[in-house]
Amino acid sequence: MAASLAGFRQGLSEIGYTEGKDVTIDYVWARGRYEQLPVLAAELVRRQVTVIAATRSSAPALAAKAATSTIPIVFQTGGDPVNDGLVTSLNRPDGNVTGVTRLSNELIQKRFELIAELVPKATTIALLVNPANIAAKAQVQQMQEPTRERGLKFQVVNASSEAELDAAFAAAAQLHADAVIQAADQLFAGRRDQIVALTMRYAIPTIFFDRESVLAGGLMSYSASWSDSFRQVGAYVGRILKGAKPADLPVLQPTRFELVVNLKTAKALGIELSPSLLARADEVIEL
Repeated sequence: MAASLAGFRQGLSEIGYTEGKDVTIDYVWARGRYEQLPVLAAELVRRQVTVIAATRSSAPALAAKAATSTIPIVFQTGGDPVNDGLVTSLNRPDGNVTGVTRLSNELIQKRFELIAELVPKATTIALLVNPANIAAKAQVQQMQEPTRERGLKFQVVNASSEAELDAAFAAAAQLHADAVIQAADQLFAGRRDQIVALTMRYAIPTIFFDRESVLAGGLMSYSASWSDSFRQVGAYVGRILKGAKPADLPVLQPTRFELVVNLKTAKALGIELSPSLLARADEVIEL
């Protein structure tokens, strides 16, 4: 989280704004409780904030969009903002909404390729999904074709609350999953320590959607750079504060991607990382 916020502030500073000097930032967190988003969005509208930055998934931005058609909204999502109903076009978003996509759902197939390379004898792959996430269906669809092409069994394990995470990994173990791919979801980001502990308890190699989970002891992650994505959001917020209209700012896509691996965790799981994979890693954690 610290790196993401630092990226956001960097983007603002690139446009000439410094928190506490030129602009005030109010931080509002739903902490993975999607049912709270409409209430939080309505409160921001009531307070007549100048810009709403809705980050980490499409859900906060959709709640904000439902709450106001006039206050500019800059989203950051891992999904397809057109399919999710945030904008009608990436190049020319209409209305009061624009933002940044990390392409997290599209990267599920890349994560599958990486975990399949790491566990070449795998016969069953599980995808951890939050069914309350509007992107859940698309996330599952991303996995169906590549696993079918390789002749692998594909299982979905669901968790929409902290309590259900334990059951999800127990189910993955009962299904004899050889590896788990984590779909992007704010609940999972907020419970990364719990999820990392579960991957170790059940000794299931897992690839995450965020670098912070690998720093917390997870095995591997592949994603667009979170800090750079937040920097893009901060820069768009700054441009809107300068007078730009969201409809004139095309939706940005990621330009930097990060493969992060944890050697200590790999050793604990009895996995040998190939020289080829290590050479491709942007960051190798050894502690």
